[in-house]
Amino acid sequence: MKIFISVYKNKSFTRAAEELYTSQPTISEHIRNLEEQLDCRLFDRLGRSILPTAEAEMLYPRALTILEDLTRLEEEIMSVGKSVSGRLLLGASTIPGAYILPRLAAAFKNNYSEISFEIRISDSAAVVQSVLDNDLLLGIVGAKLKAKSLQYHVLTEDELVLIAAEKNPVPDTISPKELCSHPFIMRERGSGTRRTIESILEQSHLTTGDLNTSATLGSSTAVKEAVKADLGLSFISRYAIRDELKRGCIKTINIPGLDMKRAFYVVLSNKRTLPHHYNVFLQAILTTESTD
Repeated sequence: MKIFISVYKNKSFTRAAEELYTSQPTISEHIRNLEEQLDCRLFDRLGRSILPTAEAEMLYPRALTILEDLTRLEEEIMSVGKSVSGRLLLGASTIPGAYILPRLAAAFKNNYSEISFEIRISDSAAVVQSVLDNDLLLGIVGAKLKAKSLQYHVLTEDELVLIAAEKNPVPDTISPKELCSHPFIMRERGSGTRRTIESILEQSHLTTGDLNTSATLGSSTAVKEAVKADLGLSFISRYAIRDELKRGCIKTINIPGLDMKRAFYVVLSNKRTLPHHYNVFLQAILTTESTD
């Protein structure tokens, strides 16, 4: 079932072999055996590409359920002795992945030493899509993407601040329209920060097209370095600039009247059942952040 799911998801015997750390002949043999057992063809081989058949489309969601049932059974047996162990594979957008999740992971591992973490950092849209595609059970993101099969829990609050290089002559307080006259560094499409920037601008009936964009960058770290180099102004999470503010290499700029607060969310699928150690972790981080 694991091999079938990987081949179906990757639409490739080669990529499935890479994902499962085995050889392509082994993958092909298992799929052949499964097809013989079910007396049907699961994939049409079209040269270098493959396409799932109608039988494969029917089998895939049930194969996911079978594996989830086996995982849940294993977790339930392990939890009889109140044991919490195993790997936690988590997705996170850049700010929570760099500044929030490591702290939560360290605190959790202090209590459950047999837990290991794998954290995949991407933009919010990619993390949410991975949850929708069943590649991730849990993600932490800075923007909600609407889908009936998803549920969101508020993890913690954040605030965006407008920053500039310390040497930049921009005044300490500016209006939204004045912001448009300064070079601006934008985050990439799909990021939660960009969505919040768009929402902030809408409060003053502005769009990203009104900004004098000097660069579009793909991470908060890149934005900070560009601001320090005086490439332009930018909005960034307050979480991301604590050290820079202490060192005095950047400064914050006030824009009166704008609400620049946002939330970070834990996202998961309504259709997936969390294994025991995932559920313990979820309850732990929601409790920790709500009491901070």
